[in-house]
Amino acid sequence: MKKIILILSVVALALCSCELEKNPYDQIAVDDLFSDPGSIETATVGNYALLKGDVGYDGWVDDLHRISEYAGDNVTLSGGTTDHLFFLYNYQSITTNSRVERFWRNSYKITVGCNIMIERIIEGESVDTDQLLGENYYLRALVYFQMGNVFGRPYNQGTDNLSIPLKLTSSTDDRPDRNTIAQVYEQVINDLIKAESLMTINKGASFASKEAAQALLSRVYLYMEDNVKAEEYANKVIESGEYALLPTSQFSEMNKLTPTQNSEAIFAVTLSSASDLLEPFADWFTIGSFYATVQGAGWGEMYASRTYLDLVDKNPGDARRSFIDPQYLTDDAGEKIPAVYWVDDTYTYQFRQTTESGGTTTFEDDGNTYTVESEEVDGKTVYFFNGPDGRQDVINDFDMEKRNGHPKFFILKASLQEDDIHMWSPTVSRLAEMYLNKAESLAKRSSDQLALDNINILRVRAGIPEYTLADVPAGKTVLDLVLEERRLELAYEGHRRYDIYRNGRTLDRRYPGRHLSGANAFLELSSTHPRVVEFIPEQQIILQPSLKQND
Repeated sequence: MKKIILILSVVALALCSCELEKNPYDQIAVDDLFSDPGSIETATVGNYALLKGDVGYDGWVDDLHRISEYAGDNVTLSGGTTDHLFFLYNYQSITTNSRVERFWRNSYKITVGCNIMIERIIEGESVDTDQLLGENYYLRALVYFQMGNVFGRPYNQGTDNLSIPLKLTSSTDDRPDRNTIAQVYEQVINDLIKAESLMTINKGASFASKEAAQALLSRVYLYMEDNVKAEEYANKVIESGEYALLPTSQFSEMNKLTPTQNSEAIFAVTLSSASDLLEPFADWFTIGSFYATVQGAGWGEMYASRTYLDLVDKNPGDARRSFIDPQYLTDDAGEKIPAVYWVDDTYTYQFRQTTESGGTTTFEDDGNTYTVESEEVDGKTVYFFNGPDGRQDVINDFDMEKRNGHPKFFILKASLQEDDIHMWSPTVSRLAEMYLNKAESLAKRSSDQLALDNINILRVRAGIPEYTLADVPAGKTVLDLVLEERRLELAYEGHRRYDIYRNGRTLDRRYPGRHLSGANAFLELSSTHPRVVEFIPEQQIILQPSLKQND
């Protein structure tokens, strides 16, 4: 039993790895894998396949997304579930979380697969084999960086804190204990710099490239608060000429594009309608299936949070609103039903259907009639009514379908690739992040105008007004605006949890959702709280008692 603690044995790797097209290279002896470049490429593609799992929804990237995104403030869960993803969402962490355990095991399957390639490929034999060697260095760095985010505290909270074990060999006898934050970051950077030097062929966003390594280096340095390096590597990607921001019309439907169709995709874990989610009911178990019901498929139980909706609705016409699909109720004639709604002091949605007569909008509540009034604030129309407890601001819209009282604001960013229900290729890096990395690094060096210039590139693309220094609201900084823009742009791509805590911010969940249920509910969570990181899976500690558990 001890020999399965962290690793996938060489024989098992050869038997289970497969190409992105699901063509297995089974029954190939490990030594034979290195007999020609074609075999090396097949083995490397097997490591890519481990990122997405055997059936397209049980792999490393699926669990990473749920661990990363559900613990942020962009989502709200409308009910309970027996799936352990519930504990990722509500921070009631358990040491036996099956999704965290699977993420740990899959992470080491991938890194051991990369270790085999790194040990066996002879550097300098050809451009092609150097490229493949670099891809394996990149994949190992990516996995260890993300594992470090999940199980290790933010870099600025102390580099001597424990992170994850760095397994850098394929030996079954090599069972390292946890390394420090500093050691993990150093290894990740070394791997990425090595990958950058080896890779000279850009095979598209489905594969690692020099620019993919540079993009991830930009993020790594940003997390370390080495802001000069973060900008330097972001510039390398931007100036490479390999990528371009999608125009607004295409960006509004970015979720429908494959990575090869997306001009700003740098690296993505590629799934395809031709080869993935082919099993019956597969669309019910994908990332997107929890966010929306499409053509009758999907649970549609986790929606856009109220605070995210408030942020994206600050600018009507923001292209990023197109990824949110509100489910409106209709009357017998198929018309939407006018309504106002608001969130009350108990963080509960309140909806009231309205009627209009002579230009006056009213609604009934507890036998009383209230008039919906409006005023202009900063160039926008704000609606409100005067109730028994004073003024109550409301959203003047239409009535919606609800689940347990939660309006169904479906999230489509993880669905509809190739117009195929819940197909999606999770993005690791895209060009927009490089502008955001630059903006954040500049804001932290008091280069406020340059920081705004970089987020304005994305605001123009989103079809909303650019910022000037005069637009910085009282009580906010340029960095606040940059982080808001990062939240808007990268929502549902697995960044938000880490962006909050690495910046020393407090997670604010004072909005409706199932996270408020129970005796120990978290409305807020500081960046120094123990549950900012996940527990090391209990099974791993049973098998290797020298592994220290997180507090």
